[in-house]
Amino acid sequence: MPKKRSGGGLTTTQQAAKFLGVAALSGAVLAGIALPAAGALGLAAKGTVEGFDEIPSNLKTPPLSQRTTILDRDGGAIATVYSRDRTVVPLKDISPYMQDAIIAIEDSRFYEHGAVDLKGILRAMNRNVQSGGTAQGASTLTQQYVKNVFVEEAGDDQEKVAQATQQTLGRKVRELKYAIQVEEELGKKKILENYL
Repeated sequence: MPKKRSGGGLTTTQQAAKFLGVAALSGAVLAGIALPAAGALGLAAKGTVEGFDEIPSNLKTPPLSQRTTILDRDGGAIATVYSRDRTVVPLKDISPYMQDAIIAIEDSRFYEHGAVDLKGILRAMNRNVQSGGTAQGASTLTQQYVKNVFVEEAGDDQEKVAQATQQTLGRKVRELKYAIQVEEELGKKKILENYL
């Protein structure tokens, strides 16, 4: 038989029953609030998953645009033109400090997860809920590399660049499919090199 607390308080059984009642009521209220959003998300996800198989299986990676040097007939430089002043270099020629810095800033668990970082997604969701907006993203370095490929492919077409960077579930699913493929085909070092 449960003991009464001194001062005429509730018994342990009554406290437990009260706690369970409040917890059940809170759960029902939260479920009522979340159900419409979960249903809408479920329908969106269903449509997106159905479209997953329609996404081409191979990511086309266009050559990175670099500067072009125009030479005279004797091989002397006349001018250098570019829309993106970039020089492609192998990973071994990129400072290890730069490599470590990019990983630390963009995806500190880069070598610990695959194409997707579930822990990072949960962390970002929690942070975004706390802030009431989008305070933190959850894309892995691999996903960001894939997005960069889409942006590079778009070139100077601002409409295509906007499509490549829009915050939609469809784009994220497409990015995810290619990120999985890239992880399998290239491996972490090559992804890092391509990203940098």
